[in-house]
Amino acid sequence: MNLILTSAGMKVDVVKDEVLKLLPKPANELKLAHITTASKVASDTDFVTRDKLALEKAGFNVTDIDIEDRTENELFELLKGFDIIYVQGGNGFYLLKNISESGFDKVVKKLLDQGKWYIGVSAGSYVCCPTIEMHTWKREPDNVYGLTDLKAMNLVPFLVSVHYNREKYKELLSQKIPTASKRVKILADDQALYFDGNKTTFLGKQPEILAEDLIN
Repeated sequence: MNLILTSAGMKVDVVKDEVLKLLPKPANELKLAHITTASKVASDTDFVTRDKLALEKAGFNVTDIDIEDRTENELFELLKGFDIIYVQGGNGFYLLKNISESGFDKVVKKLLDQGKWYIGVSAGSYVCCPTIEMHTWKREPDNVYGLTDLKAMNLVPFLVSVHYNREKYKELLSQKIPTASKRVKILADDQALYFDGNKTTFLGKQPEILAEDLIN
């Protein structure tokens, strides 16, 4: 299993450099499925445009794919020829709704078993966790798109809180982390996590922000 969870994706040079070192082949030899579904309900999608441009500049062969209204079999046939499933950020509730309805979670697990890589950006990282409860921490959601269960794909055994900004979020996270259902890992935009199915490796030049340091 090869998963990389990021806060802001490959448009951040430090993250891009770390990811490229981990991948089994040069970027220009890899086909990347760019899952854009979470961004469909975002008011501003400039972050998607910039991230896709960074992927293309790095050399990846990028194909945009929306998982909404697809079936599990359709998604598997569509995605099995790609080397990397790159799940873009946006609204995690909307993304999880479409993951559940389409069977994308089952497809991802099959593809990971076949040696494909998964890279998540923000909401795309959240949905790899056991739940997306942390998506409610920083603000009350405007719309959960009918979700009644925040259980996610459970590909990693921890929760991730992304876009960490010390001034804005330290006090808030110190209140929320003790209530979490699982242990919490925190990512600033220039940081990422690599999970191989057993071990988690921190990626980034700045020191890792430890959850226990925020609540002590």
